[in-house]
Amino acid sequence: MAVTMHAKSDSEVTSIDASSPPRSPRRPLYYVQSPSQHDVEKMSYGSSPFGSPAHHHYHCSPIHHSRESSTSRFSASGLKHHPAAWKRLQRLPHDGANDKDDDDDDSDDAGGGGQVMRFYVVCFVFSFVVLFTVFSLILWAASLPYKPKIFVKGMVFHNFNIQAGMDQTGVPTDMLTLNSTVRIFYRNPATFFGVHVTSTPVELHYYQLKVATGYIKKFYQSRKSQRMIVTEVLGNQVPLYGGIPRLSGAKDRLESVSVPLNLTFLVRSRAYILGRLVKPKFYRNITCEVILEGNRLGKHHNLANSCIYKV
Repeated sequence: MAVTMHAKSDSEVTSIDASSPPRSPRRPLYYVQSPSQHDVEKMSYGSSPFGSPAHHHYHCSPIHHSRESSTSRFSASGLKHHPAAWKRLQRLPHDGANDKDDDDDDSDDAGGGGQVMRFYVVCFVFSFVVLFTVFSLILWAASLPYKPKIFVKGMVFHNFNIQAGMDQTGVPTDMLTLNSTVRIFYRNPATFFGVHVTSTPVELHYYQLKVATGYIKKFYQSRKSQRMIVTEVLGNQVPLYGGIPRLSGAKDRLESVSVPLNLTFLVRSRAYILGRLVKPKFYRNITCEVILEGNRLGKHHNLANSCIYKV
């Protein structure tokens, strides 16, 4: 009885399976994974019908067994006929790592090349500045021996006059009028540069009292050239306030007047070499002693040995 019921159950199950419409199998979800060599051998062994143990399929339905067998055969055949696929999949992460390493190497090479280029640029600029500075110092040192030659040749008093008058505030005092000219020799001995020449006012002093003033116009002196400068030194209605005792009461006897005066001025010479980058300067402070004599009006006073030249 028990055998009959078991056979009936098997027939019923077989009839039910045969009568039921076949269902479309659900497609399993796969993900790519690099199998090891042990997994490949296991799958190959399990896919062969002779290598699979019989007891593994006792409790499986024929449908399940067929699906498993087909899946195993597909996997084994795919691995057997296309072993390079697994190798390509295994190489993908390594290829990405290699690409990243290559990019890092390229970036390192680019960064190293940029640093080398910046180093060369800095060295070039520094070398240029040093060489240009040295060259400028050489030119400046070479220009120092070529100091301009300045000499006061002489002076002529054309006339002077003393008369009573009043200053700007209305204070009565003696007023001095003086007319004279100064001759100055200037020479530029330089062989490779010219100079721009300016001067402070040319002044005549009786001690601290200024009695006459003259001006030298600015000029340019080319290399290896010279000139004679003639400057008028004038004094017009200069109040004396009794500052020159020798002139007090000398209105009627000017021919016998003798007054010591000092002629002072400063000459500035500046050269421009390489544009305005190298600018050597030459200063000459000049002080001359001259005597105003009433009986030598209009005559030349030689000042060649009466002047002091200071740098």
